[in-house]
Amino acid sequence: MTGKHSCLGLLVWALLLIQSSQAFFSLPSPWGYRCASQNGTCIKEEKTGISGFTTLAHCKLTCGPHGVIWPKPKTSELGNEVVQFLPSNIDYRISAHPEVSALLREALAVFKNNLDQYNPKYSDGTELWNDQYDSKTVAHKVFIDITVSGMDTHLTLDTDESYTLAVLTKEDKTTATIIASNFFGARHALETLSQLIDYDENTKTLILVSTAMISDSPAFSYRGILLDTSRNFISVKAIERTLDAMAANKLNTFHWHITDSHSFPLYMPSLPKMAYYGAYSASQIYYPADVKHVVKYGRVRGIRVLPEFDAPAHVGNGFQWGPQHGLGNLVVCENREPWQSFCVEPPCGQLNIANPNMYDVLGQIYKEMVDLFGPIDLFHYGGDEVNLNCWNTTDEVTDWMTENGFGLDEKAYYNQWSVFQEKSQDLLTKANNGKKVPGIIWTSHLTEAGRADVYLNPHDYIIQIWTTGVDPLIGELLDKNFRVIFSNYDHWYLDCGFGAWVGEGNNWCSPYKGWQAVYDNSPIKIATNLTTSFDRKLVLGGEAALWTEQADDAVLDSRLWPRGSALAERLWSDPDHNWQPAETRLIHQRQRLVQRGIQADRIQPQWCHQNEGLCYL
Repeated sequence: MTGKHSCLGLLVWALLLIQSSQAFFSLPSPWGYRCASQNGTCIKEEKTGISGFTTLAHCKLTCGPHGVIWPKPKTSELGNEVVQFLPSNIDYRISAHPEVSALLREALAVFKNNLDQYNPKYSDGTELWNDQYDSKTVAHKVFIDITVSGMDTHLTLDTDESYTLAVLTKEDKTTATIIASNFFGARHALETLSQLIDYDENTKTLILVSTAMISDSPAFSYRGILLDTSRNFISVKAIERTLDAMAANKLNTFHWHITDSHSFPLYMPSLPKMAYYGAYSASQIYYPADVKHVVKYGRVRGIRVLPEFDAPAHVGNGFQWGPQHGLGNLVVCENREPWQSFCVEPPCGQLNIANPNMYDVLGQIYKEMVDLFGPIDLFHYGGDEVNLNCWNTTDEVTDWMTENGFGLDEKAYYNQWSVFQEKSQDLLTKANNGKKVPGIIWTSHLTEAGRADVYLNPHDYIIQIWTTGVDPLIGELLDKNFRVIFSNYDHWYLDCGFGAWVGEGNNWCSPYKGWQAVYDNSPIKIATNLTTSFDRKLVLGGEAALWTEQADDAVLDSRLWPRGSALAERLWSDPDHNWQPAETRLIHQRQRLVQRGIQADRIQPQWCHQNEGLCYL
């Protein structure tokens, strides 16, 4: 054989080998699954020709009282069978107010896009949809019938997010009937419906639970994720992924800590020098169109975007332009050293309470933020970690305090801090066309034992608790009728457990908070342990916080997820058990997030996902 023919023969042999290899691996899996009804676990066994085995996807969708729905619904009844269908065979009908209908059409587009991402792909990017289907699959229709009675399209603390979802199959048609009192409940129902669907590797089709009845509503009205975009800039695309993941977990509040002493990345048309002096670079700025896009993107996914302007501390870079424009020093202690004496972390800075021009600028910041984020139902004032030594070692402030007879002791500064907060509330109300909305502030020296109701009105303020879950202050705040949001750092600070970013060792709130610790952190149990009696309605919910000293786009998804999913089930379902019964569903929810383009952290080998209940201590 010549060299030419030899090469040709080798090529033909290689092609045949590749084809046979692909044919081999396209055969159905030798493994099958059956549902152990006593504990709702999918058991993996080798198929022996005996009927009763299903694919893993089929088993997970139908096994146990809730299948793989996350967060766990209030009540659910799922059938054992599935139907095969193609995503092109979905149709819908909406009965709702026109504005609600418009939002629902956008939510349905999100729903369909999520389904398109369910099918896996070959390494070359080719989708694993079949090119030939049986006639039954081709003919099967899925019809989504949505009825919304109310007109609400903006979330509030009083929004009813409940829904019912009924799935019924008759011959070649499956109807999913959704009933809700507003857009938000209907959107949640669509998310649940998407979790009754998966890709089947044997038939290379989508499969849907053939019958289901679900009635659902959240345990808490406030279910949030805080993202800090000042310490490190987070791109709009990364924020979109965060909102996508929140929607997949029925979280409803994206708390945007958009500025801090480190940077001021928000461009305000009436105050352009803020971003000019405060942004890290010209490419790391949120323009008005960006903010409005994020707000709309969130709303379509059932999420309020809550703005925070943290003050009077946690300000600095961005305010340097004041003296050049005849406004004097708007901020004191800016970048002052040694920083440990004047703030909790570098760089330092606090608003100059002695300069009346500061309030003019503050009012304009509020007006810009209301215009960008509105209509607002809440506003976060920040209000934590004021360093009295900063004010008390600044001549401009101490001279002003003395001239006005305020004094220079600790109480005098707390009084002026509370005056600042009153003025801030008035300025925000004016910016919001005279409409007062509840303000949220962090626990701080102003809310310490015996102080909160002296300086703050419980009707006007919600206290966000970032101290530990055993802090007696929690009981005192509830006894004084303050509404509270839990973010206790011993369980719900997601930046904990990494190397220190100043000095060495681990960061201040170590150790790392695993998803199990996140899941088991119960606001109601904490409150019950710290006060003899309280109004359950005062506990609005909770929020996991990601401060970004050590995070940016590169690690954002893995910092938040799937630990944010554990938070979501705690706040939506408030289960009466610990994390263990939820583990197999959480592992699947992580898989689902990855299917949808969220780079969620891997928390177990895939073997555990395919062999439920065998990865235990």
